[in-house]
Amino acid sequence: MSASVGEWLRLLGGALAGRDWRVEGDGAHIMFDGGGTLVMGWRVGEPRRIALLRLPRLHVRFCFSGVPEAAREAFMRHLDLHTHRGGG
Repeated sequence: MSASVGEWLRLLGGALAGRDWRVEGDGAHIMFDGGGTLVMGWRVGEPRRIALLRLPRLHVRFCFSGVPEAAREAFMRHLDLHTHRGGG
């Protein structure tokens, strides 16, 4: 993902509005209705360089537990929509 940690947390806050979640260090715990959880972790990667342009890079890991496949897919679609930015 091309984002700084600050940008990621801002995007994540919008995507998770109305959910029970908390940030812990370099990760977050998200609770789902029905008792399932998602543990996310992230780490800063080397910036992507395109000519003189440098884009921040963040590696994000998703670990679902007790979340049905349909709910996982719906959540990832929702998160994807909230993290798209500008462009054509």
